[in-house]
Amino acid sequence: MSVLVVGSVALDTVETPAGKREEILGGSATYFSCACSYFTPVNLVAVVGEDFSPDDRRLLEERDVDLAGLQVSPGKTFRWGGSYRGDMNEARTDFTDLNVFEDFHPRIPPSYRESEYVFLANIEPGLQLEVLAQIEKPRLVVGDTMNLWIDLKPERVREVVSHLDLFIFNDAEARQLTGEVSLKKAAGEILKLGPKGVVIKKGEHGAILFSREEIFCAPALPMDRIVDPTGAGDSFAGGLVGYLAREGKTDFVSLRRAVIYGSVMASFNVEDFSLNRLRNLSRDDIEKRYQRFQNLTSF
Repeated sequence: MSVLVVGSVALDTVETPAGKREEILGGSATYFSCACSYFTPVNLVAVVGEDFSPDDRRLLEERDVDLAGLQVSPGKTFRWGGSYRGDMNEARTDFTDLNVFEDFHPRIPPSYRESEYVFLANIEPGLQLEVLAQIEKPRLVVGDTMNLWIDLKPERVREVVSHLDLFIFNDAEARQLTGEVSLKKAAGEILKLGPKGVVIKKGEHGAILFSREEIFCAPALPMDRIVDPTGAGDSFAGGLVGYLAREGKTDFVSLRRAVIYGSVMASFNVEDFSLNRLRNLSRDDIEKRYQRFQNLTSF
């Protein structure tokens, strides 16, 4: 069962204590697609400029990502620069050049419109609503957001959330959107808007899954070395949604397992820059790390 993702494809310049890399492949839809592709095929909708490298396109195609929805517009590809100093949970944005992404309006190819599993990556909430208007009968819609949209367009974010089955965001964004200090209360406020589940990411401290009746706390895997956290949240979402699409189940037990698979993919992502670690995993690599999570939480 393929998954539709709509988000950004970017060229990133990233500096961490492990070094600096310039013009490397990034973007929310990119990281999501690569992680998700280990579980099920992916249909990607995004925009790039005429300068987008054939090698970067080939990397995605080799991961079974369908690029029929990748628009190529005159101009340059979206670029973002960020750096991590001390706190590896949060990047400092050094520059953002939207370029062709500034005028992006998602066009969902007819072959994608019957997608049962949809992920709305971190893009402007109005664009997320445009996507939903083009999808026919999705079985599961999962969405993400960021502090910028919560700050500028909180009501539009809430409107998007009301159409979601599962909402994924981080602890700071949960407090910002709801005004609640308690993450449990914050999740409760979000659940009132309509979704069946909420996942609150806590970076190196794991993630918490909330439904109206149950709560599941997932740890993060203790890592010897973190090279680059960029894209970890999108890799998490890719593993989570990919697992659910592969299994065809969305009950709470399946959601718990999906959160762990999401954590597995995020843990691989942070071990190198860009998609360097994610691009060549084996099924055995993923299952062995899943087992490490099981051992970590069994008592």
